Amino acid sequence: MSIRDVPTMTILFIIYNVLALIGAATALDTNALFTLPMMSGSKVPFTGGALMVTIGLILLYIEILKSTRADQEQMLEQTFSMGLFVVFLVEFLLIKPAGTTTFLMLTIIQLLDVMAGFTVTVASKRAGLQIGR
Repeated sequence: MSIRDVPTMTILFIIYNVLALIGAATALDTNALFTLPMMSGSKVPFTGGALMVTIGLILLYIEILKSTRADQEQMLEQTFSMGLFVVFLVEFLLIKPAGTTTFLMLTIIQLLDVMAGFTVTVASKRAGLQIGR
């Protein structure tokens, strides 16, 4: 086991929980960090929650790339990813500061990580079996 086997979404999970402990998690969805001026003249507020979801999507892409490995460590990482999803889900359902749109989106991203990891692994193993024939 190495640090590479730990799901990258663990970073956002820890950051969100630290913010929840200090009471700043609910402000993620309300306070704009900056606004994006559009060519139409409108301004799009970019909140801390939107930033966390954007980072989560980038981390999801990295996780999908990592899932193309077909080795024993990949199975261990998928197990960790499933465990992290369960922790996300339980925290979302039971812990009041985690009951936000941002945390829900992070939970969904983690679910997609689990589903994509299993799908890519099965597809790559199936392709490997066909090549071996």
